[in-house]
Amino acid sequence: MADYLMILGGLVGLLAGGEALVRGSVGLARRLGMPSFLIGLTVVGFGTSAPELLVSVDAAWRGQPAIAVGNVVGSNTANILLILGLSALIWPVAVQGPTLRRDGAVMLAAGLVLVVPFALGELGRLTGAALVAALVLYLVWAYRQRGADVTGPEPADPTPRGAILWVLAGLAALIVGARLLVDGAVAIAEGFGISQAFIGLTIVAVGTSLPELATSLIAAFRRQSDIALGNIVGSNIFNVLGILGVTALIAPIPVASRFLRFDLPVMLAATLVLAVLMIARPLIGRVAGLAMLVAYASYVLAARG
Repeated sequence: MADYLMILGGLVGLLAGGEALVRGSVGLARRLGMPSFLIGLTVVGFGTSAPELLVSVDAAWRGQPAIAVGNVVGSNTANILLILGLSALIWPVAVQGPTLRRDGAVMLAAGLVLVVPFALGELGRLTGAALVAALVLYLVWAYRQRGADVTGPEPADPTPRGAILWVLAGLAALIVGARLLVDGAVAIAEGFGISQAFIGLTIVAVGTSLPELATSLIAAFRRQSDIALGNIVGSNIFNVLGILGVTALIAPIPVASRFLRFDLPVMLAATLVLAVLMIARPLIGRVAGLAMLVAYASYVLAARG
């Protein structure tokens, strides 16, 4: 019973945190004269990835590398196929500006970088340092690109201090909520004898991606599609470069062969499809969203088998 109460409490925290984070980030974007996408890419995208970081580091320290790796690979797949698919069903997702398309290319490149260490069977500290360095370079590049996309400031309800408080409160609620939900879900799953890799790829991955789900769905309902898409792109970049990088720096991570054979190719295929859609189409519509959801359901069924 306690495990189910933890799941319920986690869902409440995630929904409340997603609402607060979107409200604060949009307020900041307007007050600072910055495009909503840039705030979604940094504050929202990276902030909602905090649960993945906490879970992956904790799993690596506990000697559960399949959960640590599966969490990141599964989260990136779920972000695109599940979360973006649901968001597009609610409201077509607009692809706005060259910066967004460039960040899509960075997202794909970050995923491709994993092929070599996965083939070698380990993410060592040297690889972790390289991933973190790449993240720092990316952040500097994204900041310098800001000038091409800045729009004039618009009126916003929250004051600057109020917007920051909304963001901080949202991030806190998201982190606590995700932790409660994942702990409860893993406890229930282990009672049914499900493997660590499958738990990491599905239950933990979707659980830690619920901040992205809550944030993107709320943004979609508010028709802030640039926040929804920027959140997913930023989270996927940070998952690979930041989370795997920091986790490998703390404790080298063995990588099971199944990730190279099946799960990483699925993640890369989903990332490639999204990158192509971002380059070729101004909108990611409901048909594409439905196709993503069907693809995700098929992936989960295949991963279990």
